[in-house]
Amino acid sequence: MSTLLEEPEPAHASVTEDAEPLPQLAAVMAEFDNVDDVMRAARTVRDAGYKKWDVHSPFPLHGIDDAMGIKMTVLPWIVLVGGLTGLFGGLLLTWWSNASHIPTPFMSNLQGYPFLISGKPVWSLPANIPVIFETTVLFSALTAVFGMLIMNKLPMHYNPLFNNARFTRVTDDRFFVVIDARDPKFDEERVTHLLQKLNPISLEKVED
Repeated sequence: MSTLLEEPEPAHASVTEDAEPLPQLAAVMAEFDNVDDVMRAARTVRDAGYKKWDVHSPFPLHGIDDAMGIKMTVLPWIVLVGGLTGLFGGLLLTWWSNASHIPTPFMSNLQGYPFLISGKPVWSLPANIPVIFETTVLFSALTAVFGMLIMNKLPMHYNPLFNNARFTRVTDDRFFVVIDARDPKFDEERVTHLLQKLNPISLEKVED
């Protein structure tokens, strides 16, 4: 007696499309139409203890630093260090170029180019002040520019706020308070409730 075995049907490979990543909550944004309301909102958010948030305005707001609790930047101290580096670097450069003579085991004549003028010292501070001044200014300026860019995380080529249609009015006549979702205290429900109490024109979630 023979038994016929049914051949199994060929398994069809399931085709799955690559699903696009779901948008993630990036921030909660409240919109205001006057300076007084946005200043009051800034003080409220500051007192609530949030750290990663910002105020966006079409023009500078007098007193916004105090309202947001922003401390003085350390950039001036960094520029001071850069200037002192340029100062001592200029001193070393002029001395090395004109008056140095350092015997080494590899080079017996490692020295600068002494230039005698009317019996004056080969190196003196008054004669080299212009060079030292220029190196001090150069290092201070470069430190200020690059220190500012680094501390402000610039250039910033992308921000989720750029995709929000209402946020485009920030360059015209609207003010915005934005609380970042990366804030340690961030909770969507609490943040929404806090901003709602400030009576904004609109309250939106910013997704990325």
